[in-house]
Amino acid sequence: MQKIILKNENNTADLAKNLSKILEIGDVVLLNGDLGSGKTAFTRYLINSITNKKTEVPSPTFTILQNYDTNIGEIYHFDLYRLENENEVIEIGFEEALIYGITIIEWPDRLGKYIPEDRLELSLSINLDQTRTVEIVGFGNWTDKAKEIGLE
Repeated sequence: MQKIILKNENNTADLAKNLSKILEIGDVVLLNGDLGSGKTAFTRYLINSITNKKTEVPSPTFTILQNYDTNIGEIYHFDLYRLENENEVIEIGFEEALIYGITIIEWPDRLGKYIPEDRLELSLSINLDQTRTVEIVGFGNWTDKAKEIGLE
């Protein structure tokens, strides 16, 4: 596990850019953290790094899923906050996303038994000085790849 302090928005953008360089179809990124911890902001920087342009990336809290077509493939951005049952993920195209795209999931605790074995987990928390701490842990095929992510 890595622990990184994000002192400002630039640090968040840099971390997202570093991750964008190694993402590929089939990858799953889980974002844990309380409301306001920076999950959607991190996703916005990540998608903008992949597309190399300013793309509007709203929180999909109400739509549950936002799709983005990029030069490396489709990105599926899920926000599972409103799900009441883990089986609902099947109804919203989760399995398709795992096969055909890069999958980013906010509130992954709602996945229950559907949490993929191969995944990268980022847990964001707000510090007293309003900086963020991100803990990075890789599982399965991400165990070694997770070590490549960080701030320079």
